[in-house]
Amino acid sequence: MESTIAAIATAPGMGAVGLVRVSGPEAFRLVSECLTSGRDCAGFTERLATLTKVVDPEGGTIDEVLITCFHGPRSYTGEDTVELACHGGVLVMRRVLQRLLDTGILPAGAGEFSQRAFLNGKMDLTQAEAVMDLISAQTELALRAAHEQLQGTLGDQAEQIRQEVLAIAAHVEAYIDFPEEDIDTDTGAALTARIKVCSQNISKLLKTAEQGRILREGVRTVIFGSPNAGKSSLLNKLLGYERAIVSEIEGTTRDTVEEVLNLEGIPVRLIDTAGMRETEDVIEQQGVERTLSQVETADLILEVVDGSQARNQHLTDEQIDGRHHILVINKTDLTTHEDWRDNEGVMISCSSGVGIDGLVQKIAEELAMGNAEWGGHAVAINARHQACLKRAESSLLAANHTLGSGQGAEFIAMDLRDAMQAIGEIAGRIDTEELLGEIFSSFCIGK
Repeated sequence: MESTIAAIATAPGMGAVGLVRVSGPEAFRLVSECLTSGRDCAGFTERLATLTKVVDPEGGTIDEVLITCFHGPRSYTGEDTVELACHGGVLVMRRVLQRLLDTGILPAGAGEFSQRAFLNGKMDLTQAEAVMDLISAQTELALRAAHEQLQGTLGDQAEQIRQEVLAIAAHVEAYIDFPEEDIDTDTGAALTARIKVCSQNISKLLKTAEQGRILREGVRTVIFGSPNAGKSSLLNKLLGYERAIVSEIEGTTRDTVEEVLNLEGIPVRLIDTAGMRETEDVIEQQGVERTLSQVETADLILEVVDGSQARNQHLTDEQIDGRHHILVINKTDLTTHEDWRDNEGVMISCSSGVGIDGLVQKIAEELAMGNAEWGGHAVAINARHQACLKRAESSLLAANHTLGSGQGAEFIAMDLRDAMQAIGEIAGRIDTEELLGEIFSSFCIGK
């Protein structure tokens, strides 16, 4: 926190404009060393872009830039911050950054700007995580959920629960301070009711975990079937462009092909797999093994069959194992075999496009995408939040059990403290260096 850091804050590659961000106690002084002689950015009008030049030690121009200064604590990181808008060439950006580093500024690590914002109290940990969710959002729904979290919705809800548990704990601690007074029946019933309310609020947040995973990672949708059933053709039809190679030669697809489809605001990760069949080809055998591996981790299985041929399904009920599953009967433009007549599968033709819209609708129905809660939820917790909430829920359950068994208030207080600890970790009220390092290491450099 005592050092001044810098990084290129825009994506790698060539563009019209690129941004270099500098933050730290010496930001103004060290950036000024790189500017045209006599220019001191500490005197620039705050939050107003100023045109100047970044020069080398001999005074030669490296680039003409627009500089915007933010005085701490009124900045993203809470520190003095300078943003240099340069021309977006790869070489010029690198030279500007290197000139800054030559003054003694240190290169920023992944997520270090956001980490400083958290440590300086500019945001809680849930808001810091939302920054990365916002950057990586692939659909409008994911973007909306990230915005909600960035506004502090999750952090506020977690803090409300923590404050209620704190109030309960304070009540219990009072009985510890006055051991001659046991927790009477009426008081015990009231505490049990309050703990139950906290548990219910935690349960509501836990129910958004699956939504959060899907919004961040997408619905893992495996396209499964025999060779030449039309799996790659279906992938191309759903995407709207030729992504996978389509051939009448069996075994064309040897490895998995993955793309993301935006389906009613939900990211659907389509995974085309190798056709299932017995084969002596070693490479194709590996492809079949990967197919089975993908099925084991799928959220949704689209089982594609050739409707012009006799029934030949490979998936058993044990392999489906409760996962979402849709039977897709392809090649309906040909004569449909009697085995597939009066079947509950979705009839399509990848050749003519007939039935594709109906399949999309079926996928939406299968995943309950029409449910109003997908569009209306304000919170979608991630795996870390889920783990913290489950620990808190378990501790509250233990506290209630202890309370009902008539054991000492000390044991109840211990469980309540554990619950507060777990809930506090969500927003970073209770933190460790290891936790922060794990979270911010996933950020991009410059953020």
